[in-house]
Amino acid sequence: MGQGGEKTEKATAKKRRDARRKGQVRRSTDVNTAFCAIIMFGMLFALWEWFVQQMASVFLTHLSLHSILQVSGGLTFNEVMALFTRVLLAFFATIAPLLGAALVAGVAANVLQIGFMFTTETMKVKLNKINPINGFKQMLSPRKLVDLAKNLLKIFLVGYVAYTDYMNLLEKFGRYVGQDIYVSFIDIMRTAFLMALKMCIVMVFIAVADFLYQWWKYEKDLRMTKQEVKDEYKMMEGDPKIKGKIRQKQMQMSAMRMMQQVPEADVVITNPTHYAVALSYDEKVNSAPRVVAKGQDYIARKIREFAIENDVEIVENPPLAQSLYAMCEVNDEIPDELYQAVADILVFVYRQKGRIR
Repeated sequence: MGQGGEKTEKATAKKRRDARRKGQVRRSTDVNTAFCAIIMFGMLFALWEWFVQQMASVFLTHLSLHSILQVSGGLTFNEVMALFTRVLLAFFATIAPLLGAALVAGVAANVLQIGFMFTTETMKVKLNKINPINGFKQMLSPRKLVDLAKNLLKIFLVGYVAYTDYMNLLEKFGRYVGQDIYVSFIDIMRTAFLMALKMCIVMVFIAVADFLYQWWKYEKDLRMTKQEVKDEYKMMEGDPKIKGKIRQKQMQMSAMRMMQQVPEADVVITNPTHYAVALSYDEKVNSAPRVVAKGQDYIARKIREFAIENDVEIVENPPLAQSLYAMCEVNDEIPDELYQAVADILVFVYRQKGRIR
């Protein structure tokens, strides 16, 4: 158990991105293998007649008794090597489409599992990997033992299917004696194909089980402790204490700027003690009175003090003060429904100061 407790929290988005950059992804090699096998044997099934004709052609052209007897100079070592090369090239040309399809399927299966990804992290040399003591510990680690058990199980299941079909095929070998070579070849090819198809089906079940296991293991390995989640949040968002101090400083600066506008106000409407809203109206600039400052409790008291120092009229009107405070922000024009109430107060203030009669 590490510092911060057990790893009970799901991995964050950042933890997943970091793991991906390091090449740690949720991937099952058995899915790749099974997908390649399905595509390859599916293509073989679709091209079966063509494939059989090509293989038979290779056999008749290069390995039939007639072809061997036609070899000039007899079966010398060089001629045997040349014959082997021709057979190998002809065989490769026949299976090349199947291998190409398997290659494309392997890439596609990888992309489907992890998307497009390029990283050099997995290619970096790590000295601890060549340490024999660490290597021996890894060999006996639970993960390696689980992988060993999985591989043994796969070998047993696939091997059992192959062995069963092989024993059935072995019983047929006696019938091939004296039978036409081409007919025997076709029958052997068909039996081999059915054997491979059964093995492929077994591999699909193995792939599904392995994918579910890899998904569970990946999520388990990425889990985080509560402390790790908190530390990551602090690293990404900043320490809450520091953020609080920054927010407090910003509020103080905002309040200071707001106070500087109080002397420009025409009137300050108060609650009288809990709320204070300073209004200014310039008909050449604004279509309606504008809130230049507002505050509650301490800020409200400071607004009243600034108003008194700068000879700004203070009017007590609790309902209007509360409405202005709730409905308006600093620099907002007052809403339509408060026009009449504010207008009455401004007319009163202007008359007090002799601006209108």
